[in-house]
Amino acid sequence: MHLNRVKNKKISLDDLRVNFSELEPALTTKEAADESNRCLYCYDAPCIKACPTGINIPSFIKKIASGNLKGSAKVIMEANPVGASCAHVCPTEELCEGACVLNDASLPIMIGNLQRHATNWAIQNNEQLFQAGEANGQTVAIIGGGPAGLSTARELARLGYQVTIFEAKEKAGGLDTYGIVSFRLPQEVSLWEVEQVEKLGVVIRTNTKVGRDIQVEEIVNNYDAVVLAIGMSKVPMLGIQGEDAEGVYDAIDFVENTKTPPFDQQFIGKKIVIIGAGNTAIDAATCSVRLGAGDVKMVYRRTEAEMTAYEFEYEFAKQDGVEFRWLTQPTKIIKDDSGKVKALVCVKMELGEPDDSGRRRPVPVVGSEFSMEVDGIIKAIGQTRYVNLIEELGLEHNRGIVKIDINTHQTSNPKVYAAGDVIFGDGQGEAMVVTAAQQGKLTAHSINKNLITNKMTMETV
Repeated sequence: MHLNRVKNKKISLDDLRVNFSELEPALTTKEAADESNRCLYCYDAPCIKACPTGINIPSFIKKIASGNLKGSAKVIMEANPVGASCAHVCPTEELCEGACVLNDASLPIMIGNLQRHATNWAIQNNEQLFQAGEANGQTVAIIGGGPAGLSTARELARLGYQVTIFEAKEKAGGLDTYGIVSFRLPQEVSLWEVEQVEKLGVVIRTNTKVGRDIQVEEIVNNYDAVVLAIGMSKVPMLGIQGEDAEGVYDAIDFVENTKTPPFDQQFIGKKIVIIGAGNTAIDAATCSVRLGAGDVKMVYRRTEAEMTAYEFEYEFAKQDGVEFRWLTQPTKIIKDDSGKVKALVCVKMELGEPDDSGRRRPVPVVGSEFSMEVDGIIKAIGQTRYVNLIEELGLEHNRGIVKIDINTHQTSNPKVYAAGDVIFGDGQGEAMVVTAAQQGKLTAHSINKNLITNKMTMETV
């Protein structure tokens, strides 16, 4: 991997574009064929069981081996409506590839790369893989056009429903379009998946925020079912002095701003600190490096063993030269005379007794306060919830985590269903794109079962 670093040369906008281009080269036709032919095409394939969406992995790989790339892409997208994005961002080491039987003999099949090969072919050839079902006269509104919302919409459209997605942003796709760094997931991949859904007749009303541009009552009253798939919101406040300084960024907004040029050049040669140690924090750190920052540190109040980022993300950040400061808690941000960030005051921590999560609670070490000179600070300490909208809908929730019937995905209002990050937490779901896709599929089929049952009941009355 090549990065244009400020130490060696003056960084231009063209250099930044290179820095944000996709990291891993796509497989060539020969490489894909050779890798496909390594697959044992297991009858009782553990890789299928390890995939949250249940993609028939041996089937799609065998189709690549035989040169049937459209058939391969169709197998993938049949099971996972955002399978092109997942080919780029799934933690395959922990899922399908981690379950591959060849792990014990040699190397696992490069399932993620092969999935990417097939879906890239579909994108490049502008293939429309599915058709809408015969109209059944029933309507569904989906609030949120991210992976869970798109997956629900795709499945419902194929079952004959008239679906409308209400999306607050300019483009649909949610996390895949705006929240995953470009060098892992180019935006055009997510937008192709959006287009696949639109071509099924799904109406996507972008720049439409529910509660502002259209009222909750209008949606609930005018559709046969409603799906809440709004994900999560901004990074919460740190709650420390000086947080309002110029140069303090929300990690979600920061990553989003790197998704489309022109790239911000104000980070070149600067000292940047990221607060947090999850996957979003890693993204913020590696984006900072690619924007030309000369010194990037991550501070986390717990230990390396307790960080929530994937192991491969952590290794990736270390390869980028990101420095980690464990057991370090920010306590104050110091501003210069113009109101800009000047320094970050921190205190060293040590682990005390376990808290409610079972992890040992970090406590300050007396007399350990120190400061770091910084030019910018990026907050990445989790995300807040859209509590106001959830409460406008009158749904039961726990601090913004919507409660559902795990069998039907129905909320406390049987007409309203929920999927994706809005239900993540308290043992409900996994915060992964692939899990959101599966939840969307399950929600769609639950809606179909319930509405068809209700319709049959009404017809017999």
